[in-house]
Amino acid sequence: MPTSNMTTSDRIDASRQAKRLILNINEIYKETKDANLMDIMKRLTVKKKELTNV
Repeated sequence: MPTSNMTTSDRIDASRQAKRLILNINEIYKETKDANLMDIMKRLTVKKKELTNV
């Protein structure tokens, strides 16, 4: 769903879900130091910022 079609409530929910994903992936990253996980966290962070800046 494009962010322009999302309600404020939808954006807040999606942002919170992204934050939970980032934090959970970070816990795995701390143990594995897998560069792919870092890339995923960076991409999620960008998407999360897009959600909150609309």
